[in-house]
Amino acid sequence: MILRTERLIIRPWQDDDLPLVADITADPSVMRFFHLTRSRAQSDAWVARVRAHYDQHGFGIMAVEAPGVAPLIGFVGLSRVPDELPCAPAIEAVWTFGSSWWRRGYCTEAARAVLRDGFDRLGLDEIVAFTAALNEPSQAVMRRLGMTRDISGDFGHPRVPKDHAMHDHVIYRLKRSDGVVV
Repeated sequence: MILRTERLIIRPWQDDDLPLVADITADPSVMRFFHLTRSRAQSDAWVARVRAHYDQHGFGIMAVEAPGVAPLIGFVGLSRVPDELPCAPAIEAVWTFGSSWWRRGYCTEAARAVLRDGFDRLGLDEIVAFTAALNEPSQAVMRRLGMTRDISGDFGHPRVPKDHAMHDHVIYRLKRSDGVVV
């Protein structure tokens, strides 16, 4: 499946994407709100996992291409929330873009397309997004998408050490009935 927006193509992963996504997830500025950066081997393994998720569920995290600009600027998609997280079961909107592509509206544009796909094609009733409480840029994207913070659902991420600055997470929700995805 391929999604198209005015400026972007959201598509399945290609082998040529692997070094580019590895560069994105190894960049400390991109990964500053995560508790890690990824080596090339870790990045390749992550792409293999998201490809498997897509094959199993019919949706997942995909590559984002800006035609005529760059073959890969980031990734976006929907993913099943892992069982160990307090907000499970749920479907999460996920996005990460290379720092060269920030502040151009690409993230919001791509995320809006996958939210629409989740509600229209997949028939989801709700999609969540969560991030480290310190990650104001991602929270701003969530608000631009019409998502609403669920303070009662905020949580400490079980995969992040309790004393780490990225342990505390906030969660935002968007219901199909909110009708704000355009």
